[in-house]
Amino acid sequence: MLRVAVAGALGRMGRVACSALKEATDVSYAGGLARTAVPDEQIVTDFDTLLRNGKPDVLLDLTTHPGSVEISMSALAHGVRPVIGATGWTPAECEALDRVAMKRNLGAMLVPNFSIGAILMMRFAEEAAKYFPSVEIIEMHHDQKKDAPSGTAKLTAERITAGAGPAQPPIHSVRMRGLLAHQEVLFGIDGELLTIRHDSFSRESYVPGMLAAVRAVMSVRGLQVGLDA
Repeated sequence: MLRVAVAGALGRMGRVACSALKEATDVSYAGGLARTAVPDEQIVTDFDTLLRNGKPDVLLDLTTHPGSVEISMSALAHGVRPVIGATGWTPAECEALDRVAMKRNLGAMLVPNFSIGAILMMRFAEEAAKYFPSVEIIEMHHDQKKDAPSGTAKLTAERITAGAGPAQPPIHSVRMRGLLAHQEVLFGIDGELLTIRHDSFSRESYVPGMLAAVRAVMSVRGLQVGLDA
């Protein structure tokens, strides 16, 4: 059975991930990493102890950048495949992770958004951009989200540019209490507006994509970016 450990186990997403792993039938929970140890939940404060106790095949890294870079590099160095949910990684950091993964013949995944619906939203937006000359992105998140624009919005813009032209669309960021994760992509042409929108109302919406990623990373080599990779 696939053994999966969670970095950032006491965060909001980390709590959801730990519960999902404990309930899954084809993967098992191999412990957590956090700033505070919780022995009853197999949560420790240092990576060496996590490796020794849990012997994970995959590390689900739900920490924040830049700490996620060191954690994911350490995972690869110990033969553990990282699945990274953090955003903010630079191209140079991605290239470095890919080099290490390739050298060790291991897979790694950087997933800005684990939502299946968000992945489809980006794919639909990439297709629609071929037909609409005017595009703008509005991303809306809870007021505790540190980065702006979001990783999903930036990836959406990159995919639109790759499919339709050199100019990246503007991104507008909203941080507000009461929101979780929401994005609209607006496409305009004379006399017509197309809106593609996705809403995540609970963190449980990320669980199917999260489990899909930890399974998939076992069969890839090098760094793959995005859940649909």
